[in-house]
Amino acid sequence: MDLSRRGFLQAAALTAAASGLTVACGGSSGSGGTKNGKNLTLWYWGGALSDKVVAEAKTHFGSQIKLTTASIGGDFKQKLTTTIAAGASVPDITGIKGEDMASFLPNASRFLDLNDLGFKKISSQYLDWKTKLAQTEDGRQIGFPIDIGPTALFYREDLFGKAGLPTDPDKVAAAVKTWDDYFALGSELTKALPGVFLVNNISSVFNIAVGQGTKRFIDKNNHFIGDQDHIRAAWTTAVRPYTLGIDAKINDNSWNAAIGKSLATELGAAWHALDIEQAAPHTKGKWRVCANPVGPSNQGGSYLALPKQCRNPEEAFKIISWILSPTNDARGFTDAAIFPAAPAAYAMPAMTGADAFFGGQKIIDVFGPAAKTIPDSYEAPADAAVMAPYLAELTSIEAKGKKPDDAWKDAVSQAKQIARRQGVN
Repeated sequence: MDLSRRGFLQAAALTAAASGLTVACGGSSGSGGTKNGKNLTLWYWGGALSDKVVAEAKTHFGSQIKLTTASIGGDFKQKLTTTIAAGASVPDITGIKGEDMASFLPNASRFLDLNDLGFKKISSQYLDWKTKLAQTEDGRQIGFPIDIGPTALFYREDLFGKAGLPTDPDKVAAAVKTWDDYFALGSELTKALPGVFLVNNISSVFNIAVGQGTKRFIDKNNHFIGDQDHIRAAWTTAVRPYTLGIDAKINDNSWNAAIGKSLATELGAAWHALDIEQAAPHTKGKWRVCANPVGPSNQGGSYLALPKQCRNPEEAFKIISWILSPTNDARGFTDAAIFPAAPAAYAMPAMTGADAFFGGQKIIDVFGPAAKTIPDSYEAPADAAVMAPYLAELTSIEAKGKKPDDAWKDAVSQAKQIARRQGVN
């Protein structure tokens, strides 16, 4: 896991807008070998799985299968797409990032239906909303959930104390039940501690505000709805910190320097805890976590899938079922802050211990309930591409002083153009 995970939504959206999100459908030759082969390959990216669990899988299945793994750097989606299109050297098992899953669903025939291999029998062990995001309209399941990204509010307990604000997680949560509450607290904070800000940038607010609803930019009938009230409300919410002067206006390049100094809160997913710890180790013990305003949304979380060229589907499914069992899911959280999609893991010792970086707080008490109450929303294949102009225009407000109403009009206009090019009505 690295800091690029923090900006995954904007990066995915901008990439999607530039290149489109359709998986090429090239040749269909296998990845080498024959069906029921004894050699299987697994592709994933750094931080996607617990390296320790993957290493143990090789031993666990070693008498039946030789599992070769590769941690793929760079643009994982592009490399996977290109390989599938070529139809050669396709991995038997592959990761698919959560933000990319919707773009693969129109080409679900390129992957095996996991229900045919036994997923339907164990699907109740995994969060239903997460499972559905890797499911086609006719019920084909192409992704086995690895993890999720339930969001919460990370905050500096010491800075809150200096500003005379509540510091206990329950009391902070009670004080920021709404976005207005949160922004009012931010105004108090900046007044008491000039140079300390509530949010890193307004795109982070927009991402979560959109994710708190049940509708996004495109509906199930493939109609553009990015100009409707629910998106305008998220936009208005996002702009508020800027107009109130409580927005730090920072980007990925300046975040590392700011996180340990001028930022008092961070809105982010469970995996963001490791980002903060890695970037600001000197703040150990000063951070806490509570529920974010209004309610949780999801950011990130990925899947394992079996391309149709998989040489031994039955054994491959056994392998991914073992790697992603609730017990091993809990270990993934300990090893790499990979938050499980299997709720049974939340009660296991690996997840219920006190976290020293967060002052001994048991952060599962916040993220566990959040994971179970994330709204079930539809994400269209072109969703990330259509979202990109909104993020770009919010950045223009911060970086160039563009008027919010002008930025909104331009975002909607650009989004509609992208939607049309992506085949959205």
